[in-house]
Amino acid sequence: MANTTSAKKATRKIARRTAVNKARRSRVRNFIRKVEEAIAAGDQAVAAAALKAAQPELMRAATKGVLHANTASRKVSRLAQRVKALSA
Repeated sequence: MANTTSAKKATRKIARRTAVNKARRSRVRNFIRKVEEAIAAGDQAVAAAALKAAQPELMRAATKGVLHANTASRKVSRLAQRVKALSA
Protein backbone atom coordinates (compact mmCIF):
# COMPACT_ATOMS: atom_id res chain seq x y z
CA MET A 1 0.00 0.00 0.00
CA ALA A 2 1.25 3.48 -0.86
CA ASN A 3 2.39 5.52 2.12
CA THR A 4 3.63 8.86 0.84
CA THR A 5 1.38 11.50 -0.67
CA SER A 6 3.24 11.33 -3.97
CA ALA A 7 2.89 7.55 -4.11
CA LYS A 8 -0.85 7.83 -3.45
CA LYS A 9 -1.15 10.37 -6.26
CA ALA A 10 0.88 8.12 -8.55
CA THR A 11 -1.53 5.21 -7.96
CA ARG A 12 -4.48 7.49 -8.82
CA LYS A 13 -2.74 8.61 -12.03
CA ILE A 14 -1.93 5.01 -12.99
CA ALA A 15 -5.57 4.02 -12.49
CA ARG A 16 -6.73 6.86 -14.76
CA ARG A 17 -4.17 6.04 -17.47
CA THR A 18 -5.08 2.35 -17.30
CA ALA A 19 -8.75 3.16 -17.84
CA VAL A 20 -7.94 5.40 -20.83
CA ASN A 21 -5.58 2.83 -22.36
CA LYS A 22 -8.13 0.05 -21.87
CA ALA A 23 -10.74 2.10 -23.73
CA ARG A 24 -8.29 2.84 -26.56
CA ARG A 25 -7.27 -0.81 -26.86
CA SER A 26 -10.92 -1.87 -26.94
CA ARG A 27 -11.68 0.72 -29.62
CA VAL A 28 -8.81 -0.55 -31.78
CA ARG A 29 -9.98 -4.15 -31.39
CA ASN A 30 -13.49 -3.17 -32.50
CA PHE A 31 -12.16 -1.53 -35.66
CA ILE A 32 -10.00 -4.58 -36.42
CA ARG A 33 -12.97 -6.88 -35.80
CA LYS A 34 -15.07 -4.96 -38.36
CA VAL A 35 -12.36 -5.48 -40.98
CA GLU A 36 -12.05 -9.18 -40.07
CA GLU A 37 -15.82 -9.68 -40.37
CA ALA A 38 -15.93 -7.97 -43.77
CA ILE A 39 -13.05 -10.16 -44.98
CA ALA A 40 -14.81 -13.28 -43.68
CA ALA A 41 -17.99 -12.22 -45.52
CA GLY A 42 -15.93 -11.74 -48.68
CA ASP A 43 -17.15 -8.19 -49.22
CA GLN A 44 -14.18 -6.25 -50.54
CA ALA A 45 -15.86 -2.82 -50.65
CA VAL A 46 -16.94 -3.01 -47.00
CA ALA A 47 -13.57 -4.49 -45.98
CA ALA A 48 -11.69 -1.67 -47.72
CA ALA A 49 -13.87 0.96 -46.05
CA ALA A 50 -13.41 -0.72 -42.65
CA LEU A 51 -9.64 -0.86 -43.19
CA LYS A 52 -9.58 2.82 -44.12
CA ALA A 53 -11.31 3.58 -40.80
CA ALA A 54 -9.14 1.17 -38.79
CA GLN A 55 -5.77 2.39 -40.04
CA PRO A 56 -5.81 5.83 -38.33
CA GLU A 57 -7.10 4.22 -35.12
CA LEU A 58 -4.20 1.77 -35.08
CA MET A 59 -1.69 4.55 -35.73
CA ARG A 60 -3.26 6.75 -33.07
CA ALA A 61 -2.93 3.87 -30.59
CA ALA A 62 0.74 3.61 -31.55
CA THR A 63 1.40 7.32 -30.97
CA LYS A 64 -0.40 7.15 -27.61
CA GLY A 65 1.74 4.21 -26.51
CA VAL A 66 -1.09 1.67 -26.37
CA LEU A 67 0.55 -0.36 -29.16
CA HIS A 68 4.13 -0.43 -30.34
CA ALA A 69 4.56 1.41 -33.65
CA ASN A 70 5.84 -1.71 -35.42
CA THR A 71 2.91 -3.75 -34.12
CA ALA A 72 0.41 -1.23 -35.47
CA SER A 73 2.19 -1.10 -38.84
CA ARG A 74 2.30 -4.89 -39.02
CA LYS A 75 -1.43 -5.18 -38.28
CA VAL A 76 -2.31 -2.57 -40.92
CA SER A 77 -0.05 -4.27 -43.46
CA ARG A 78 -1.49 -7.74 -42.87
CA LEU A 79 -5.08 -6.51 -42.97
CA ALA A 80 -4.41 -4.57 -46.19
CA GLN A 81 -2.84 -7.67 -47.72
CA ARG A 82 -5.92 -9.75 -46.86
CA VAL A 83 -8.33 -7.09 -48.17
CA LYS A 84 -6.34 -6.87 -51.42
CA ALA A 85 -6.47 -10.68 -51.78
CA LEU A 86 -10.29 -10.52 -51.86
CA SER A 87 -10.21 -8.88 -55.30
CA ALA A 88 -8.14 -11.70 -56.82
